[in-house]
Amino acid sequence: GILSLMRAELRELWRFRELLWTMIERELRIRYKNSVLGFFWSLLNPLVTVLVMTVVFKYLIGNPTPNFSAYILAAYLPFMFFQFAILDSAQSVLVALPVVKKVYFPREILPLATILSNFVHFLLALGVFFAYLLVIWVLNPGESPFNVTIAFLPGLLIINLALAVGCGLLVSSLNTFYEDIKYVVSVGLYLMFFLCPIMYFSENVRYSKQLGESGDLIYTLYHFNPLAMLSTAYRKVLLDPQQVYVDGQLVEPLPLDWTWVGVSAGVSVLILVGGYALFNRLKWKFVERP
Repeated sequence: GILSLMRAELRELWRFRELLWTMIERELRIRYKNSVLGFFWSLLNPLVTVLVMTVVFKYLIGNPTPNFSAYILAAYLPFMFFQFAILDSAQSVLVALPVVKKVYFPREILPLATILSNFVHFLLALGVFFAYLLVIWVLNPGESPFNVTIAFLPGLLIINLALAVGCGLLVSSLNTFYEDIKYVVSVGLYLMFFLCPIMYFSENVRYSKQLGESGDLIYTLYHFNPLAMLSTAYRKVLLDPQQVYVDGQLVEPLPLDWTWVGVSAGVSVLILVGGYALFNRLKWKFVERP
């Protein structure tokens, strides 16, 4: 059946694991080759974006949420990982087609190498995020910014990675034959940025007066999107619960709903299995592409 075929493909992938590690290392080396700042270029984009969003929402629009920049960064870093992982993996097979047509190796190594190299950058960026929290704590002594809930971070990382790998395999296989896919995905990710609680909080959706009585239903549908739920979960796990500014007043934060985290995990696993199955179905046709 499908599962036995998938197990066979995974055994073959494991046999070529050294090639995968080599390609991940190559991706990491090439990205910032001959660059003075190296890895820190990958942080410049989120830091500048967060700075601009903080100035606009906190000082121009007047959002009084304390440490607003930390809450933006906690949600933006995982979204940025997902965005770059998908966009980079979209072209991974196409770029390597001359090699694919000459040499045998499990084709899924190509998108996996780009996704996992982006995941390494994400982990490094989280390290910088923790350093940022430490600086805030030193400048404003008080309660430690590091909570016991950080213990749940590895689980969120696994869900996030599963979602990225599933979507990356799906997009890379389809984009090999239909290059319009990468443009559709690019637009979709741009829209997804606004459909996830990054510049705002999920409480803004739940308590918005504009949504009226449909607020509960929209809030529920909103969190069917695993990216939206992950954005909220990273905030709740990494940072203290914070009162949220909604329609001109501060409201109490909602607790993290672990049921929805479970739903996001289930959806991510389904996408991973479906993406891998589709990739395996199409990968032997890559050589037929002109």
